[in-house]
Amino acid sequence: MDATGAAPRSRAHPRLPHQPDAKTQDGVALEIQPLKSQEGVENEEKEKKKVKVPKKEKSVLQGKLTRLAVQIGKAGLIMSAITVIILVLYFVIDTFGVQKRPWLAECTPIYIQYFVKFFIIGVTVLVVAVPEGLPLAVTISLAYSVKKMMKDNNLVRHLDACETMGNATAICSDKTGTLTMNRMTVVQAYVGDTHYRQIPDPEAILPKILDLIVHGVAINSAYTSKILPPEKEGGLPRQVGNKTECALLGFVLDLKQDYQAVRNEVPEEKLYKVYTFNSVRKSMSTVLKNSAGGFRMYSKGASEIILRKCTKILDKNGDPRVFKVKDRDEMVKKVIEPMACHGLRTICLAFRDFPGDAEPDWDSENEILSDLTCIAVVGIEDPVRPEVPDAIQKCQRAGITVRMVTGDNINTARAIATKCGILLPGEDFLCLEGKEFNRLIRNEKGEVEQEQLDKIWPKLRVLARSSPTDKHTLVKGIIDSTVGDQRQVVAVTGDGTNDGPALKKADVGFAMGIAGTDVAKEASDIILTDDNFTSIVKAVMWGRNVYDSISKFLQFQLTVNVVAVIVAFTGACITQDSPLKAVQMLWVNLIMDTFASLALATEPPSESLLLRKPYGRNKPLISRTMMKNILGHAVYQLTIIFTLLFAGEKFFDIDSGRNAPLHSPPTEHYTIVFNTFVMMQLFNEINARKIHGERNVFESIYRNPIFCTVVLGTFAAQIIIVEFGGKPFSCSGLTLSQWFWCIFIGVGELLWGQLICTVPTSHLKFLKEAGHGITKEEIPEEELPEDVDEIDHAEMELRRGQILWFRGLNRIQTQIKVVNAFRSSLYEGLEKPESRSSIHNFMTHPEFILEEDEPRTPFLDSAEDDPETDGLLKRGGGSLGGPPALNRNNNAVDSDRAELSVPEPESPFHSLETSV
Repeated sequence: MDATGAAPRSRAHPRLPHQPDAKTQDGVALEIQPLKSQEGVENEEKEKKKVKVPKKEKSVLQGKLTRLAVQIGKAGLIMSAITVIILVLYFVIDTFGVQKRPWLAECTPIYIQYFVKFFIIGVTVLVVAVPEGLPLAVTISLAYSVKKMMKDNNLVRHLDACETMGNATAICSDKTGTLTMNRMTVVQAYVGDTHYRQIPDPEAILPKILDLIVHGVAINSAYTSKILPPEKEGGLPRQVGNKTECALLGFVLDLKQDYQAVRNEVPEEKLYKVYTFNSVRKSMSTVLKNSAGGFRMYSKGASEIILRKCTKILDKNGDPRVFKVKDRDEMVKKVIEPMACHGLRTICLAFRDFPGDAEPDWDSENEILSDLTCIAVVGIEDPVRPEVPDAIQKCQRAGITVRMVTGDNINTARAIATKCGILLPGEDFLCLEGKEFNRLIRNEKGEVEQEQLDKIWPKLRVLARSSPTDKHTLVKGIIDSTVGDQRQVVAVTGDGTNDGPALKKADVGFAMGIAGTDVAKEASDIILTDDNFTSIVKAVMWGRNVYDSISKFLQFQLTVNVVAVIVAFTGACITQDSPLKAVQMLWVNLIMDTFASLALATEPPSESLLLRKPYGRNKPLISRTMMKNILGHAVYQLTIIFTLLFAGEKFFDIDSGRNAPLHSPPTEHYTIVFNTFVMMQLFNEINARKIHGERNVFESIYRNPIFCTVVLGTFAAQIIIVEFGGKPFSCSGLTLSQWFWCIFIGVGELLWGQLICTVPTSHLKFLKEAGHGITKEEIPEEELPEDVDEIDHAEMELRRGQILWFRGLNRIQTQIKVVNAFRSSLYEGLEKPESRSSIHNFMTHPEFILEEDEPRTPFLDSAEDDPETDGLLKRGGGSLGGPPALNRNNNAVDSDRAELSVPEPESPFHSLETSV
């Protein structure tokens, strides 16, 4: 075996045409297929399909922040390096060139102290420039939002859902329980050829029909559904279980009948066969075995579905009469449609008797669920939540389109959508049933065509009689659509197990906390603990607030960054010393990073957030208005600082602090510069509360006690540092008048902010936006992870740097491997050392044999360093020092070698290499 433990190749093994060869390029294992191989063609098609599958994007905000932080960090590194170089060169040229002092051995410690001082200044500039507070601000903002959202009935399961919700452009909502109260009651009924607009009097219904209604409802319902007495006296009875079944049980109670007595008489064990309700069947049936022989089946379900299977109906005498197609159409027009137009859900009750001579084939469901006799049709009302119309109006004002996706009748859905405000008069909209929707978007093969879907979804507002598959198709179609400038960000609500795929596919999935199944909750990003649509609107507010909070923090921090770096750089270059000392800079860094992130990232949301359109996923973090504020305030602060630095001693009539010797005591001059700088940051922090050009920066400041505490606490800490900090903080105590001047200049920041607001941003054409995120299209295909359904932008930004490092490292290793392989094969079999000097001698040597048993230079995680691989080699009977085993199988050699050239799956580099 060779150095890697692989068996050597034999000299002239022919390669079989179907044998794939593993080739390593730039440290990445690539599978090369022969040109005309069927397997290769199939794999190629699979790869194409893989690329086409759109991946869900997450952490877009954190991706933008990571990218911005890296860019700022690079700029800070360059500035700090230039600062150190200029300081060192200036000192060396001035000391040894201009003053022509010799380098004396006894002066070396002093020179070293100067160089250390310059290095510390450079490091300080770097520390101040690098925005290490950005991740902290994001974490604080998200964590604070998540905690507060819990009070607004939003249980956030994935943090990035919080930020994504701020960019939502579409909400696909269920009807029952989300838009409505999910407290269903029967308000109309059609019994015995009579349409009752209110609950009928029990005496008006024949006893035999009444008996069928009671048995049909009591037995053909889940026994877990029941009506319990109210918790408080005078309250409404409690509905436990399925709400539709509870409405029917309530109807039985309104008819002065007792459903529990029937259930006691027919316990669940006596039920012969049950066809449970599902989204396809849209009905439920229960079979009972009669004591006299034969079977009776009770059915209930969507009226248009059950009526289609009815061939008889009970007349006013309680006798079954023939129910033809004409009769059914008339009933639909006169009974069902008027009920549905009032927003009522229509449920049909029916039964069928089977003779006892031969037992039916219960598995042939279509035959069993036919030839039914209609007992009654009831209209169930589920009132719209009173707060929903206002919440939907807010969504529409905020640029979010609300769509209703429900399993109800289209007339019922349209009526409820109109009451909610989803359908507005005079608006061009579509209301479709699931079947019609599928017919319009699918081709002859039954495949969804995106082009057809793109024609429908922009106008679609209501999708009725829809299945969970229809919901998933709609959500996927909207997300994948290229209609419009921005990609749609879709939020979806769901409560059933079958809603899982749609909840997963959506950018943000909302599961119902009360009515939702465990599967739906697991698939969701946020759980609505009150099942209320208004909670979704609050989630939008919090999502937008997170984005704005980060932008506020960025506006403040970048102002401090720009000013601190320029002051330190310019001051160091002109005066040979930074006006702001290292400890002072670190205190400023603490103010602008930790305290500012705590203060600005905890701003509570306001209703004004819903008065603008969504930012969109590609909007930069720093808008042109913010850039105007950053540069405007930087100009004010730099003017003040440089004026104080070069003329402050005359204004305050104090000694100058410039050109002070090494280890000199703190001066009042530089203390005033430091104190003024901090005061300006404190008042600019108040300015940073507004990022859209608003004038009232004090609006609702009392609503954020954390902000007030941070500002007042920082001010108190600054007084202690200046008055009692002494030499550690390079501060000298100031007089009261000096303090007032510092505070007065700081307050000037607020006045300057008002002046900046008067300058229209549109006139400042030179201003550019910053903080663009990397879009999905910009990510190279080879960097897209294949085994995950989501693109984490934050992780992508971090991994890009790591991948470049490892790619370079592996490239070097590959080149070393090639060189070593060439050298070993060159020297192999040559007896005379002197013949090695000539390549021609080597090529004409009689003993030259082209073999590929050269030692291989392993990768970082190769078999030599990997105990697992070593153990595998030993178990396989091979040893590094042993003779090579004869290879009986020509094909095995290549695969063995190819296997060992690829890094182990456990290797930390394996995932990086395969994703490059």
